[in-house]
Amino acid sequence: MPSHGPVVLIACDKFKGTLTAAEACSAVAAGVLDIWPQAKCVLRPMADGGEGTARVICEALGGEWRTVPVIGPRGETEMAGFAWLADQRTAVIEMSEASGLKLVPPAQRNPWRMNTAGTGELMRHAMALGAEKLVVGIGGSATNDGGSGMAWALGYQFLNEAGEPIVPVPANLLDVVRIVPPAGLRLPEIVAACDVTNPLLGREGATTVYGPQKGVAIDKIPLFEAALSHLADLVAHELGVDPRNEPGAGAAGGLGFGLMTFCKALTRPGFDVVAEVTGLEASTREADLVITGEGCLDGQTLHGKGPVCMADLARSFGKPSGAIGGMVEAHSITALRTRFDVVMAACTPETLHEALARPAEAVRAAINSNAASLNAVLERSPA
Repeated sequence: MPSHGPVVLIACDKFKGTLTAAEACSAVAAGVLDIWPQAKCVLRPMADGGEGTARVICEALGGEWRTVPVIGPRGETEMAGFAWLADQRTAVIEMSEASGLKLVPPAQRNPWRMNTAGTGELMRHAMALGAEKLVVGIGGSATNDGGSGMAWALGYQFLNEAGEPIVPVPANLLDVVRIVPPAGLRLPEIVAACDVTNPLLGREGATTVYGPQKGVAIDKIPLFEAALSHLADLVAHELGVDPRNEPGAGAAGGLGFGLMTFCKALTRPGFDVVAEVTGLEASTREADLVITGEGCLDGQTLHGKGPVCMADLARSFGKPSGAIGGMVEAHSITALRTRFDVVMAACTPETLHEALARPAEAVRAAINSNAASLNAVLERSPA
């Protein structure tokens, strides 16, 4: 235990529906200071490339949140935001802001006539500011258009047999016979922050795996597969690229494919992108203890989600880590303890109602109740 009080890096993701990432970090910090009044708490609200990533980066780096009108997934005007980091000439965009499932009421979810044009418009707005790099978080989509709408908004034309331009939505993709790139389009470096490895097509592809949650009926999956397969074939013929089987091509209804195809984007794990942009590695190196967390610690947490990535980063520097969840899945505790030195729950099923009413207090109390375990891992840690 450092004689001056430990340096505790607190890097929590949002507790969905109850606490933002920043609020969760603050609640953990309050509990840490209850245990060690002399501790230095370094708060780094975290995201892994999904919803909330742009705001987390914006707040962490003192960026500017820009809000602009775009075409939403249903063709209606939506106000969508992105983070502008002027000193880095970098924009951080979330496709869910412009083309996300959150913008479509459940009863109206059907991506057959929706596209990602709004995401392309966000990219254009960022480019107009002079962006030299775009980080595009791809997750939470309402769409399943292979990124064709995004390309259309950037100036690509999709032509039918009569040579007429058509709006690229899945319902129209089989009518496209030619794709014309825009003249003079100059794109900045584009990085797709992506935490899934699905290909575009097939049993593990965009439609089969993620389509039903967007409103795709099981018996309609073959129609979407045919539309996306035609798009991939056409792209291979017209543009000479074919990333349909690349890991992440199926992310966000095929937006991963579209970014690779039309924008020559690189794909990287979302956590790695956020860690790099926010300097998380340096903060980890200087910490004595790392505490991370999210709304629910469960089996999914172990498959590359933010908290386990944070624990892996801590371990790479020989730092102990604790994880707190609003809930902890009982049958996953043993597995979770192989990745985190301390696993903490803000509530149990019996106390859930009370915790939901006062989530920050529940998180703070959970840290306090695990004081002995946190002290123990610090004592074992090298000075």
